[in-house]
Amino acid sequence: QVQLVESGGGLMQPGGSLRLSCAASGRIFSIDAMGWYRQAPGKQRELVATITSGGSTNYADSGQGRFTISRDNAKNTVYLQMDSLKPEDTVVYYCQVRVRLVTAPFPPREYWGQGTQVTVSS
Repeated sequence: QVQLVESGGGLMQPGGSLRLSCAASGRIFSIDAMGWYRQAPGKQRELVATITSGGSTNYADSGQGRFTISRDNAKNTVYLQMDSLKPEDTVVYYCQVRVRLVTAPFPPREYWGQGTQVTVSS
C-alpha cells in the first residue's frame, strides 16, 4: 500500500558528503514521523535521525553535527544530508516512515525502505 524508494547511496571519500533521499508513494493520507536508520552486518539496526511532521528533529550521537535530516511534505520525501563522512559510516541506510493510510488512518503504520549502501573509503 506504501512504497518507499531510496536513492543517493554510493562510494565517497572520507570527509566527503552524500545526500540520501527516500520518496514515499501510495494511498497515503498523511505522514507522521520520517526517519533514517542504519545497520551494519551482524548488528542491530540503529537510529540515525528522525523528523516529525512539524519539523522537529532528533539525531543519534553518531551523526550529531554531521548529518542533517529534512523532509518535503509536498513530495512525501525525506532526505539525509551526510557531511564529513567517516569510514565508520559505511553501512546500509534505511528510511522509515509512519503513515496514515487513506483507507485506514488509525493507527499509523510503519514502512521501511529497501536500504541503500553507503561506503566511505579512500
